[in-house]
Amino acid sequence: MALENYLTISKKVTKALKKGRPVVALESTIISHGMPYPKNVATALLVENMVRSQGAIPATIAILDGKMKVGLTKKEITRLGKEGQKVTKTSRRDLPFVIANKISGATTVATTMIIANLAGIKVFATGGIGGVHRGAATSMDISADLQELAKTNVAVVSAGVKSILDLPLTLEYLETHGVPVIGYQTKEFPAFFSRKSGLSVDYQIGSAKGLAKALHVKWSMGLQGGVVVANPIPEAAEVKFSFINKAIKKALALADKEGIKGKEITPYLLAKIDELTKGKSLAANIQLVLNNANLAANIAKEMTKLEN
Repeated sequence: MALENYLTISKKVTKALKKGRPVVALESTIISHGMPYPKNVATALLVENMVRSQGAIPATIAILDGKMKVGLTKKEITRLGKEGQKVTKTSRRDLPFVIANKISGATTVATTMIIANLAGIKVFATGGIGGVHRGAATSMDISADLQELAKTNVAVVSAGVKSILDLPLTLEYLETHGVPVIGYQTKEFPAFFSRKSGLSVDYQIGSAKGLAKALHVKWSMGLQGGVVVANPIPEAAEVKFSFINKAIKKALALADKEGIKGKEITPYLLAKIDELTKGKSLAANIQLVLNNANLAANIAKEMTKLEN
């Protein structure tokens, strides 16, 4: 069967791609599993508006009733937000089964990359990528996001790796698989809620134009794989690492006690950390996603200039 049987691209996104206009992919797990309703829907719409305000076209991605959809309507975003965790969290391994059974799925970073690549979208904005989980030496819990970054030609703009993870091991894993980690106006890898982690990026680039040029050269040379663009959370929205780390450790202990594992661990931890920080982590999460959408739109604009 042809790909068109599984993939639907909205008219706005299709038109933009045909005309060589900038398009930014956006994920849907953050809507269904990352925030409570109605904050999740409001945030998703704000992120789309941020992309538009910078002159690019937003393409929120999800699977609805067995169809991969690139570019959701407000009604479809609201549906995902209301259904929340009833929607299947869909990574690479889940994709064919969600589609075959004609159910709905929220796309992780990995799956959003896959579908964005199928649609011809090269820049993707998210909150934070998945990575190597704390305690992975015994659990072997490593996000599929990292393998996708090693092989799929999409640049992922994020505030680093979710701070519930093992940052040093995640960076080692990315290095092993040849994934460049580029700091936007920073030499230090951001720690999601915090601007600093004490860890270094591979390269620092100070402009969207410079980032676009590096991406263009990489893919023009035929070097397969994605790029992590690490964009620190705005200073005014930052939550200090020492404060957030206490909440993370407590949340991890509670998750271990309750036997929370696999797909359920990240949404559980994010919700618990929000509770423990009295809403500070959620407020920071919203600001960093908006900040990433802003940068991604500007990178996409510069990419279209180089390609056209």
